[in-house]
Amino acid sequence: MGRRPGAPTAQLMKVAEMPVESVFPRLEALLPHVQKPIQYVGGELNSTVKEWDSADVRWALMYPDAYEVGLPNQGVMILYEVLNEREGVLAERTYSVWPDLEALMREHGVPQFTVDAHRPVRAFDVFGLSFSTELGYTNMLTALDLAGIPLLAADRTLDDPIVLAGGHAAFNPEPIADFVDAAVIGDGEQAVLEMTEVIRAWKAEGRPGGRDEVLLRLAKTGGVYVPRFYDVEYLADGRISRVVPNRSGVPWRVSKHTVMDLDEWPYPKKPLVPLAETVHERMSVEIFRGCTRGCRFCQAGMITRPVRERSITGIGEMVDAGLKATGFEEVGLLSLSSADHSEIADIAKGLADRYEDDKIGLSLPSTRVDAFNIDLANELTRNGRRSGLTFAPEGGSERIRKVINKMVSEEDLIRTVATAYGNGWRQVKLYFMCGLPTETDEDVLQIAEMAKKVIAKGREVTGQNDIRCTVSIGGFVPKPHTPFQWAPQLGVEETDARLEKLRDAIRGDRKYGRNIGFRYHDGKPGIIEGLLSRGDRRVGAVIRAVYEDGGRFDGWREHFSYDRWLRACNATLPAEGLDLAWYTTRERTAEEVLPWDHLDSGLDKDWLWEDWQDALDETEVEDCRWTPCFDCGVCPQLGLDIQIGPTGRKLLPLTVV
Repeated sequence: MGRRPGAPTAQLMKVAEMPVESVFPRLEALLPHVQKPIQYVGGELNSTVKEWDSADVRWALMYPDAYEVGLPNQGVMILYEVLNEREGVLAERTYSVWPDLEALMREHGVPQFTVDAHRPVRAFDVFGLSFSTELGYTNMLTALDLAGIPLLAADRTLDDPIVLAGGHAAFNPEPIADFVDAAVIGDGEQAVLEMTEVIRAWKAEGRPGGRDEVLLRLAKTGGVYVPRFYDVEYLADGRISRVVPNRSGVPWRVSKHTVMDLDEWPYPKKPLVPLAETVHERMSVEIFRGCTRGCRFCQAGMITRPVRERSITGIGEMVDAGLKATGFEEVGLLSLSSADHSEIADIAKGLADRYEDDKIGLSLPSTRVDAFNIDLANELTRNGRRSGLTFAPEGGSERIRKVINKMVSEEDLIRTVATAYGNGWRQVKLYFMCGLPTETDEDVLQIAEMAKKVIAKGREVTGQNDIRCTVSIGGFVPKPHTPFQWAPQLGVEETDARLEKLRDAIRGDRKYGRNIGFRYHDGKPGIIEGLLSRGDRRVGAVIRAVYEDGGRFDGWREHFSYDRWLRACNATLPAEGLDLAWYTTRERTAEEVLPWDHLDSGLDKDWLWEDWQDALDETEVEDCRWTPCFDCGVCPQLGLDIQIGPTGRKLLPLTVV
């Protein structure tokens, strides 16, 4: 690497110690011996490889899961493009390697590498991980170890990258506080650029004060959480007494980042096209961000407030550019509840009209029962295939839907599926949760009754018997920054017993049972997710013990081991006077300091508590986009009046190619 005139010698220490040539020659020899070697070779359409010497700040971005899950991830794809567009900045991607390659890499001394230029991850300035689920924590430790980066942040030197956590699970980074140097909560687009400038300035000055100084500068911005600058004090009963900064200039509370105008950030402009098969074979455009429906279990809806819509024109331009850049034949219109965009009908019709001759299909990954209408459905399927419809009532009984604030009546659902079956659909999938607060066996058994009514209505409308309904059940996990953050979790045995009763109720019905599919997860993964989602720093020892015991890919059913997690809990938590149940099935009180209270999602804690009390009283709350404000706390912090569509900017017809 050529030395810039006047560049301090300290700046070059890292390069001298850590050569950054490609590890591909060593990796290539291992690839014939692993499954799906294509996922490790890089070179995807629209990927970016920049000269190492052209950049003064370098990011390695990771979605801590397999390539097939990580590559389509919008968050990483957006940040990859945002960073690489900047002069003097370089970003590359890395994903979790499967155990077969991990073993060979350890045997042959090949470090964790990026797929773009196969550079060693340890050579970068920042190693940023995007966590959409807490079950990716063990994969982070695997990547750190393979990279040669010390697992504990306290053991890292100037030659190690800043390990940064982001994504939805980073809204409570306390369980991984020992392993990450920093965390960013909220939207990443502006945050990564602001961090880049801080790091760039520190490097240009010759890296004064070392690692501690650059982390202090990041913490002082108020938007980067650095766990080492906060001390956690505990009460005798194990609860947290308080979390206090231990450095001057470090804020008491760290704020989330919010991108207000999505049209200013039309990313990804050139989506990555994978070489290997991935979980989503389509191009996706985020049509709006945030949700104010107020489902009390939904962390994503709570932490992404307020609602910010992309304009019709902006969406049209993104779809056009993305299709030209990728050649995909399907466009996913992404958001938490895509049919809630105030101009979704115009968007769907405009896009279907525009791409009718090209046979480009459209899809809405999430549709609410009360937002669905047949005109919209017909526009979405006009150019593509008519697959099954998925709806998420979440709760089986009217009572439990009031508790969770999912305002969908059984009549709404039956009317919607009748319309769908009557217009040619033959399959409907219904998604529910088990273990919700105040839930009884009877609430769950109502799911079977609802499914039977759906089949009966389908047969009545179509006059045919080949109607299918699939019931899919997930376990409820209380999440930080939601009204249910205080709720007790249902234990493993109780969850499994309840699901068994439901399965028997469905399968035992001779008239309808054969037409109802039943898919469910047992209670074990949910309990571990609950431990990690509401855990504090003491849970870090559990995560490390699981990793050292061989834990990898815990989000995959075939790799997850409940016994392994139980062993780790039993080996580490009793020394703190705690156990797994203390973190999961215990109800929290109003005065308890929660591990994430010093991280400001914008939501007022008193408002969340009031909403939790409303849940226990079975009181529903309207969507504040269309009703007066409920004072959740988000808008005043951003200096906003509540803003809703429509945008008034129509989709301009483009010339048909």
